[in-house]
Amino acid sequence: MQARRGILIILSSPSGAGKSTLAQRLIAWDETLSFSVSATTRSPREGEVEGREYYFRSRDQFEAMVTGGEMLEHAEVFDNLYGSPKAPVEDAIRVGRDVIFDIDWQGGQQVRNSALAEDVVSIFILPPSIHELENRLKSRGQDSDAVIASRMQKSRDEISHWAEYDYCLINRDIDAAEAELKAILTAERLKRSRQPGLIDLVRDLNAEFEERDT
Repeated sequence: MQARRGILIILSSPSGAGKSTLAQRLIAWDETLSFSVSATTRSPREGEVEGREYYFRSRDQFEAMVTGGEMLEHAEVFDNLYGSPKAPVEDAIRVGRDVIFDIDWQGGQQVRNSALAEDVVSIFILPPSIHELENRLKSRGQDSDAVIASRMQKSRDEISHWAEYDYCLINRDIDAAEAELKAILTAERLKRSRQPGLIDLVRDLNAEFEERDT
């Protein structure tokens, strides 16, 4: 049976709304999923490993990748460059593997406007309130008060792009949001257009009818 093409699953949200946690849970649920590892010019945080969380590159190296057409999408966020190398994504979807993108709305727009647009399923994660969003950022303990303030200021612009996405989830409870995300992926995989073997199956079913009639 012909393998279906993979799905490009875009997850976007303001910082602190839960997209990274949901992406990790989705991969834990289905090990056939792969995570699109981004390149970035920011410094590694404690515990981050080259090639696992990010490909850490200098600004000159990153800009050379963009100039060479090696990026599917890229953007500058909080004075650092982020982007998705194109080749591993194209290879994955060609052989039917689904790929998760944990990217912002700018990257999402670029992927949806790329040659791979037909393979995209985009999902925006909203917080239940701005107060809760700020609490989650503070509870992570990763950023200074100044960085948190900057992220909160930027969140308004990020949230304004929610209507550009195919689906919108409100992360009131991480377990409930995870269940909804799994339901979306299951339904998208079952779309008629993503089941290339259906034509042959229906042809075989009709042949069985004809045999019964003879």
